[in-house]
Amino acid sequence: MTCDDPATEPIPGLTEAARAAIESNGFRNGILAIDGPSGSGKSSFADALVARLAELGRPPLLIRTDDYATWDRPASWWPELERDVLTPFSLGHDIAYRPRVWHCGEATVGPVRRRAWSPLLILEGVTSARRVLADRVDHAFWIDGPSAPERLERTVTRDGEAQRPLLAAWQRFESGWFAVDGTRARCDVIDFGEGENPL
Repeated sequence: MTCDDPATEPIPGLTEAARAAIESNGFRNGILAIDGPSGSGKSSFADALVARLAELGRPPLLIRTDDYATWDRPASWWPELERDVLTPFSLGHDIAYRPRVWHCGEATVGPVRRRAWSPLLILEGVTSARRVLADRVDHAFWIDGPSAPERLERTVTRDGEAQRPLLAAWQRFESGWFAVDGTRARCDVIDFGEGENPL
């Protein structure tokens, strides 16, 4: 959600955890959700899963909630994802959706992006394992990551110091969301940090 998008330093153990998850579960079809607070390592974990599955000859379809979420609409965009991604996926159709394009902290609806259908869909990002999807998710992970202050610094490093107030507000939003939604309790928890766990 910024002008530039430099990568943050990877959290140790992400690749190993992804490989172990694939060995344990296979992940050949269905919907896999990766949720948890911002800055916890969700994107890196998803990328590690995708890379390993591609090595095994079964690349998944990866969709990130960051393609939809904005500062003023952190969660209410879900019907768009249902229409553009979940419905065609369930029918075995290719995906066509319009991810948000960010320039200096402002989002606009971007051009259509088309993705080939895959039997495995990975949804990654805050609210991806939300309650409304629970009966359709085949596997859900929650990434705990470091403490809230450390996670904030990770996201500021990624998005820029000018975004700090918005990122702090986002942390407050997600804390409230997770408390009401009860997301973590429905997921397999992967802990990459020693900080407090959000609900």
